Parts: sequence; C-alpha cells; structure tokens
Amino acid sequence: MASPDKLPPFSRRSFLHWSAAASAVAAFPVITEPMLAWAEVKNVPKDAVLINANENPLGPCRAAREAMAAILPQGGRYLVELTDELTQAVAAKEGLKPEYLRIFPGSSEPLHYSVLAFTSAEKSYVTADPGYEAGMYAAKVSGARVVKAPLTPTYAHDVKAMLAAAPDAGLFYVCTPNNPTGTLTGHGEIEYLLEHKPKQSILLVDEAYIHFCDAPSVLDLVKADQELVVLRTFSKIYGMAGLRCGMAMARPDLLAKVSNLVGWNAQPVTAVTAATASLKDAGLVAERKRINSTVREQTFAWLDSQGYSYIRSQANFFMLNSKRAAKEMIDAMARQEVMIGRAWPCMPTWVRITVGTRPEMEQFQAAFKRVMDGVVVGRMARPRMVEHLDGLRVPG
Repeated sequence: MASPDKLPPFSRRSFLHWSAAASAVAAFPVITEPMLAWAEVKNVPKDAVLINANENPLGPCRAAREAMAAILPQGGRYLVELTDELTQAVAAKEGLKPEYLRIFPGSSEPLHYSVLAFTSAEKSYVTADPGYEAGMYAAKVSGARVVKAPLTPTYAHDVKAMLAAAPDAGLFYVCTPNNPTGTLTGHGEIEYLLEHKPKQSILLVDEAYIHFCDAPSVLDLVKADQELVVLRTFSKIYGMAGLRCGMAMARPDLLAKVSNLVGWNAQPVTAVTAATASLKDAGLVAERKRINSTVREQTFAWLDSQGYSYIRSQANFFMLNSKRAAKEMIDAMARQEVMIGRAWPCMPTWVRITVGTRPEMEQFQAAFKRVMDGVVVGRMARPRMVEHLDGLRVPG
C-alpha cells in the first residue's frame, strides 16, 4: 500500500478513516447480482438460454467495442484521466457538478459502502420485500437491524410503512424500477420519504433500470442538495455488466462518506472508455429501450394468451407465478437449458425472468409451457456457490 503522503489529496484527507474501515470492508465480499443469480446453479450447459441475471443480451454497443479495442494497447497504464473524462461526460449529460459524482467499478460497490457509511447497530437498514438483497449483506457487516417492508398492492415501495417500521433508520433503500418486480415508486413517494424520514437517516435510490422506463429520475433532488444518494450503472441498458462501470451521485459531503471507505483507486480503462463512448451514441438508450419493450410486451401477450400470472414490469425483467415451488420450476427449466432467475422467500411460487432476445424468449415460452403442462418435472439442484454466501446469511 502506498504511504499516505504519496496518495492523491482526496485520499490523504481520508487515509486514516479509510485504513480503519478497510478491515471491515475486506472482511466481506461485495455481493453482486451474478453472485445471487448463480448461487444455486449446479451447472450451465454451453448453449443455455441465460435469462437469470438481468443482463442485456445485446452487450456493449459498436462504439463501445471499438473504443475498447483502441485502448487495449494502453492497458498497461492506469490512465486515470479517462475516469475524469467519463465523470465530466456524465456530469454534463445529467446537469450535475462533477463533484456530485463518483465513478465506481459497477454500482454494487457504492451500494455496499453507503450501507456501511450510514447504518450501524443503532441505525437500521430499511428495504422493500421483495427487493434487491445485496444491501442486506452489507447491513450484517455494519451490525444494522434489517427492516423489510412489504410492497404496496401495486408493487411500489410502501414509503409510509417503511417510515413506521424504522424510526431508528440510518438508510432507506429504494430501487426503482424495483428488482425483482420491475415496478415503479413515484417521484412523489420518494419526496414524501425524504420529507418525513428521521433526521439522522439518508435515502439511497437505485436507478439501475431507470433507462428502461419513462419515469422521471430523482437526480433533481440531488441537485437540490437533498439527503439522498442515487446509483446508476452501465451494466443494464448499456450492456456492460461484465465490464463493471457505475456511479454514485450525491451532495459532496454525502459522497465523501461513501467514498472514504475505499479511498481513491483507478478504474478499469476498458470499462470507462466503453462507458464514455456509449454516452456519445445519442440514439442508443432509446433504441435499446424500444427493443426491450417490444420483446417484453410480446412475452406478456403470450403469457396472457396462456392464462399465466405475472407482474407487469417496466424493466428488462419481470416476475412470473409458476404455481409451484419456485426452485422446482427453476430446476425444471434448467433441465431444458433455460436458466431463469431466483426466488424470493415472500413470494415462494414466483420466479424472476430476464427479458432476452426474441429467439431466447421463444425458447423460454416453449420450456415454460412444458413444465406447466407437466411434461418436464423439476428436481432440486445442488447449490454450486451457496456455501460462499452462507457466512453472510441475510438476517430476517
């Protein structure tokens, strides 16, 4: 490790804080979507349909691929100026001051560091049920009580229930569109949560899937210096899940509390280069949103025609009622080389399905119908990675 006097100014100021926190951060892995998606998978056939991890099957756009190819000869350098370039590009696109933004290798890191920064044994972590589980693992490390509030009948975050359940809250986590339901929590509900939350708490809004829908972002609340942190990622609509590039956006003092847990580090040059190139493709988001929506709605039309129950999503995934134990459905689909998403305890017969390409969804439809018709029966799969997560069992 470099000595404190050799680090950049930001890290010199936070070096002692970072050093004290480093042991806690190093003591647990940053739990990510692929870790959760693959935790109970026995094996994966070479040509399997992969619609289990909310990936974008289109991958990086052409401009991103070309930019990565061009930068590869310089891959032996840290090239920190590329991260600065991306920071400036995102800030200009979103109308933010650059100091309100920090780039990370994905959005999982700032999610975990936010939980560590703002929760403790005295300050609870509050999330939706069902909701994205990663933050609960971080809460276990911080010693925070985990509070899970059921969604509303329309599958939005029940902000009033979240407030009532945790007057000791340190952090409220809202993912919109919500993972796993793909449903929205309105801007007004988020404003209500900010207005009525305990004084010592902050709001963490995860907008990983915001580009797939027409809902407004809450970045206007960041610009207004409200007490919230907003997460974004290039993993989803930009198709860069394997490249790892994301960001946190917040008032500088809040962003510093998140960043101080990790200090300063160079970002992967291929990822930041691809992200910058993607931002310059003016039609990319709209085109990919259209493609995802078209395939998703075609899938919904087929599900309607068969009388199957699902939750209408505004993201690149949706929840589907299998009418049987979810793990049995997951295994039965895997036997047909179609890998679908995991189960949530509060919805034991429901499974999450990622929207793939049209041919992939046609394979999914055929396989799902065979299971529902009783042609293929599932067996419980032996976990492949679950022992890695056992030491971080989600409380509650």
